[in-house]
Amino acid sequence: MKVLFIGGTGNISAAVSHLAIDRGIELTLLTRGSREQSIPGAEVIQCSIGDEAMVDAALHGRTFDAVVDWIAFTPEDIERDLRLFRRRASQFVFISSASCYQKPVQHYLITEKTPLENPFWEYSRLKIACEQRLWRAQAEEQFPVTIVRPSLTYGDTILPLPTNSWYPYAFTVIDRMRRGKKVVIPGDGTSLWVLTHNSDFAKGILGLLGNPKAIGEAFHITSDEVLTWNQIYTETAAAVGVEPNFIHIASEYIARFMPEKFGSLIGDKSNSVVFDNSKIKAAVPGFAATKTWAQGVRETIEWFDADRSRQLMDQKAEAEWDRLIESYESSIRAASESFKRA
Repeated sequence: MKVLFIGGTGNISAAVSHLAIDRGIELTLLTRGSREQSIPGAEVIQCSIGDEAMVDAALHGRTFDAVVDWIAFTPEDIERDLRLFRRRASQFVFISSASCYQKPVQHYLITEKTPLENPFWEYSRLKIACEQRLWRAQAEEQFPVTIVRPSLTYGDTILPLPTNSWYPYAFTVIDRMRRGKKVVIPGDGTSLWVLTHNSDFAKGILGLLGNPKAIGEAFHITSDEVLTWNQIYTETAAAVGVEPNFIHIASEYIARFMPEKFGSLIGDKSNSVVFDNSKIKAAVPGFAATKTWAQGVRETIEWFDADRSRQLMDQKAEAEWDRLIESYESSIRAASESFKRA
């Protein structure tokens, strides 16, 4: 099977790329080459998907059984993909997001039929718009689309806590814990959440490539393990080897002082999410997510500890979390004194 990945070296896509090669898939990566990640066995076409003329020339005369765009985020990206791959792809897979599902959730169990509506996060609304355009292309011109919606997916390079920095600074929260500094848990920590290891996600999505049952369908691919944020953070501290030193701060309070967190917290991680994976399991017989958070988080920490050059710190975020905690604790003390005087 001939497969083209647009991207293919990121947090999720690199794991899929490696497994694709292991399974004998003839994989081509269209990438800018901005990451150092190497995928032995894959053909690499180094150019930006944004340079449409260059991509068109590089792919001249080539067709693929499946094309997966890992880095499309806007309807404009989709229009470009339609122009490039209408006659090149027997299947086009768009990587959307499970954050597109209706927020706040109206039913605790999320299926692929859950409405797509997120008024809190522009990222999610743009992904929804991308999906809508692709469904229209399928209806009007039989464009062979498959939609895949990951939830919070991690691997060696990512420690996916909502109060941590992302790649390449995911070591930041590990360092805070080891120095005994307080780490913020949004809300009271009792919201339910699902974390999926990229190796498990890879098994699911590869089963959809070239699969006729996947054409014209949407799937989320997640773990079945459901934990509270308190459990997730506590297991992280245990993996780091420290006693928990956490502080609970309301998501609304965090977002007020750190507005860049608003969409991710209020529009996603403050909600409880539990996914029904029946659809992906029916389309890909034998699929199951097997890596627990307890296993995965330890592997991630071991990866960081194996090489000090990986232990990059987000100093700006560090200072912001310190200021947030100080502000919150000061306001609590002031409110307590005010209440006592009343």
